[in-house]
Amino acid sequence: MNPQFQDKVAVVTGAGGTLCSAIAKHLAALGCKVVLVGRTREKLEKVLALPCEAQENLALPCEAQDRVPGAAAPGVGESTPDPRFLIAPCDVTDEAAVQALAERVLAEWGPCRFLVNGAGGNDPAAMPTRLRFCEADLNGRLTAGHHEKLTACNKGPGSAESPASPHDGRLSACQRGTGSAEPPASRGFFDIDMAAFRRVLEINTLGTVIPSRIFGLQMARAGGGSILNFASMNTYRPLTRVAPYAMAKAGIANWTQFFAQYMAPAHVRVNAVAPGFMVNERSRKYLCTPDGGLSPRGEQVMAHTPMGRFGEAEDLLGCVEWLLDDTRAAFVTGITVPVDGGFLASAGV
Repeated sequence: MNPQFQDKVAVVTGAGGTLCSAIAKHLAALGCKVVLVGRTREKLEKVLALPCEAQENLALPCEAQDRVPGAAAPGVGESTPDPRFLIAPCDVTDEAAVQALAERVLAEWGPCRFLVNGAGGNDPAAMPTRLRFCEADLNGRLTAGHHEKLTACNKGPGSAESPASPHDGRLSACQRGTGSAEPPASRGFFDIDMAAFRRVLEINTLGTVIPSRIFGLQMARAGGGSILNFASMNTYRPLTRVAPYAMAKAGIANWTQFFAQYMAPAHVRVNAVAPGFMVNERSRKYLCTPDGGLSPRGEQVMAHTPMGRFGEAEDLLGCVEWLLDDTRAAFVTGITVPVDGGFLASAGV
């Protein structure tokens, strides 16, 4: 237990995901009362479903693929298997829904002290599968006649398959799951779904701004607090294929600075963490092969990661705890901290 966190209310959005579920459970271990926020109740329930060997000494539940057979599904506002958690399905881009959640949290547990804005994500429909402009961009979607040209087009700088990785002995993150090869070339930037593009921008920008506005004001009224946003490696330089996600994450660093200076008189600190490449079920299909090796994209990432491995959720916890701690980080606001194994420090040559 940490006295700076004891009995304080922490709201964690995106809590059903690999990274934020670990953060939520870590905050509970520190003494917080944690509100798990996500779009679906089922995914949030899985976070609390089964004990994890690594956390048995904390008596904390751990993320699992299925709920305990026969276990009752906790309802909104009802007790969960652990009284330190509250399950709260909510769309963080819906201002009215977030306002209602904030009022309920205040009524039941008191004011939010810590807000972790972890909600976000990407949409395959907003991702081109070709890396660079080709003749096919002039002619619409991929046709059989363009296949040979597109193969050459997709082997632009940095896109060819890399040689065998020198880190093969440290790729357990890939080996723990079944991935799939990267999708074949089929569409360029001008073919992507703009409705999906807008959705990615919305969840990754307004999905942070709206909770920050609502819970930030609640913190100010209570005398202070700390907000942690999620940036990305895309914050610093856009990765291929994820233009709207990269655009949004670049904005998160800017938003973090803006809101930090705005909220400083209210004793609300605002910072961000930028995770490096951390394998989860979604990213595994792009970074790994079905046999547990590295895809060409995974090889590129590993070639630029000096520490020679993908990150784990636990790698974030120390940084997150420090940034949220109102004593140890009392004079820290407006920064974005990379936790990336050296990825940003490496030019790859």
